Amino acid sequence: MGRSYWFECPKCGYRTKVSGRADRGLSFFVQTLLCRDCKELYDAVTRLKVPDEPGGLRTLAGLDRVKFMKPSPVIIAPPTFQAVLNRLPPKGVKRYKWLPVKLQCPVSALHRVRSWNDPGPCPKCGVFLEKSALPYRLWD
Repeated sequence: MGRSYWFECPKCGYRTKVSGRADRGLSFFVQTLLCRDCKELYDAVTRLKVPDEPGGLRTLAGLDRVKFMKPSPVIIAPPTFQAVLNRLPPKGVKRYKWLPVKLQCPVSALHRVRSWNDPGPCPKCGVFLEKSALPYRLWD
């Protein structure tokens, strides 16, 4: 089960809700990343559990009603943390596979990102962020 925490900067007041490290749930893995262009911290999905059946990726993307599309072996745009957290499990699926996802900023694919782990500096001013004692959210 994954956990998200509040991180707050004592100097500039920057606040965010992220895991603070690599974390995993039952159906996906996340890594907290620092976007150097946005100057923000995000939880990015790094691995995703998808159905291991023909059309499994189309069902994941909500494109199961479109008959003329071919299933794609690669997810072009990685899903956001919130989108994966809110999705429902597929019905009648017996086999799954893990699909790796490239680290990418959720705002733009052209932004420069890197992994971020607690304790780490504030993306705005560089002072170390303070982590809340209790988790903000338990997910998956």
